[in-house]
This record gives sequence, structure tokens and C-alpha cells, in this order.
Amino acid sequence: MQKEKLRLLRKKKGYTQQQIADVIATDVSNYSRKENGDVKIIKDEWDKIARFLDVSVEEIYEEDDAKVIINNDHPVFNDNAASSIMTQFNNFSASVIQNLQDYISLLKEENEKLKEELKNKNKK
Repeated sequence: MQKEKLRLLRKKKGYTQQQIADVIATDVSNYSRKENGDVKIIKDEWDKIARFLDVSVEEIYEEDDAKVIINNDHPVFNDNAASSIMTQFNNFSASVIQNLQDYISLLKEENEKLKEELKNKNKK
């Protein structure tokens, strides 16, 4: 459900969607979806917008009937894709950790050699 009261008052007062988006700390495309009724406006946001517009919340508030849009085909939102990504990350992460541990062992060996050389120099 569009937020017609909010849209009309915002325009009447001469504010852009970007200015309102800044007030509620979001980007303009997200605010546009909120004003169009595609995304819910939470209570804290209603309060901030009302203060900014210098009106009571009741003057702009309209019941939310936000549509939730879920795209299961999108790899970011697909559980199988997320599982696959996590598996790849874990494998990558394990190999990086192993490489770092090997490097640390090498550095420890080098450190011991240098300590031994220093000790032998000091004896002379």
C-alpha cells in the first residue's frame, strides 16, 4: 500500500526522497520502496520522518501492507548456493590456514638458526 499521505506531505513541503532517506539512514532506492509500500517503514523511521517534516506521526502514518519479495532463484538468497559458497570458503580458509602454519614453522626454524649464529658470533 502506497504511503500517499507521506508522499503528498513530503512533496508539499518540498523535500526529495533523498532527503527523507538521509533522515532514516538509508539509500534513496530503499526509501522509494518504503514510500511505495513495497518495504515496511518501522516505528523508529515513522518517528524520525515525522520530526523532520515537523508533523505528528498520525498525520503521515498509514498501515503497512508491505509486500515481501523473495527471489529463490537468485544465488545470494538460494540456500543451496549459500551452502556451496560456505563449503568453498571453508576449503579455501583451511588451505590458507595450513599455508600460514607452514610459514610460521619455517620462520621459527629460521629464527632458531639465527639465534644459533648470533650465539656462535658472541663466543668468538
